[in-house]
Amino acid sequence: MTDLMTRPNPNDHDENSPGDHPDAGDNLNGPDDDSVTPPPPPPPPYGESSNPGRWPRRIAGGAAVLVLIGGGGVAGGAIADHFAGNQASPMSASSAGGSVVESNDLAAVVDKVQPSIVTVMVDGAQSSVLGSGVILNANGLILTNNHVIASGGTVSVRLSDGRTIPAKVVSADTQRDLALVQATGVSGLTPATFGNDDSVAVGDSVLAFGAPLGLANTVTSGIISAQNRSVNTGSEKLTGLLQTDAAINEGNSGGALVDLSGHVVGINVAIATASQTDQGSIGLGFAIPSNTVVNVVKQLQSRAR
Repeated sequence: MTDLMTRPNPNDHDENSPGDHPDAGDNLNGPDDDSVTPPPPPPPPYGESSNPGRWPRRIAGGAAVLVLIGGGGVAGGAIADHFAGNQASPMSASSAGGSVVESNDLAAVVDKVQPSIVTVMVDGAQSSVLGSGVILNANGLILTNNHVIASGGTVSVRLSDGRTIPAKVVSADTQRDLALVQATGVSGLTPATFGNDDSVAVGDSVLAFGAPLGLANTVTSGIISAQNRSVNTGSEKLTGLLQTDAAINEGNSGGALVDLSGHVVGINVAIATASQTDQGSIGLGFAIPSNTVVNVVKQLQSRAR
């Protein structure tokens, strides 16, 4: 298996475009234990009942208003979230530069990115889990959160055009909460382009893509609210995260946080919630930065060879 994540061409950007970066989670220090919890799975797309008690991961509340919530494998970048066939360019970190579009041109960004986003479904013997994923290559290598697939079961992915494709787990990193899934028998898919999160600044506009509550092809908008956040998942601590106020809910886990050039700058992983019973977005979402993602995917691909 080769390095297949699509990155912007360094020759297209400024001369200071960086090369590979160390895993951001190893050298970025966030505030002390902003604890949070992975959310219960959204209702499965076909009306099946889910059992949140089967979810293995929790992200604890990082403030007085935050509480542990059942969940652990659903998608969508919420702390409550409870929380590359054809080869693309090598996975070297490069500048996410490029023309920045105006806010009234967000539809063009959505049109560019949406074909690269999928819904990830895991059907187990007693429960079903639903999350989101990002296409890494034309032959169906897909990135998602580990907690989306951790419960085990039959995996499938639903493409943006509505097709549902059988898939299998290729490799996973439990500490970084990332996993690779391979869709079977597909070609000609649209890989996402990953940007360099070093170019991201607080206040930058971003879009969050995924399937909150099972509603595929959903896009929300917001800004980067903060950087270098840390959240406690219970067994592991995720560090160096991007914080955003773009609405992220159950089912968004593993989906993309995208800048206005259409480059993925983060993978949604968790959200904060107001209470155990009210687990919707309160404008505190978290994403694994793209540089961390790129390095972890390289490692996962190496393991799978």
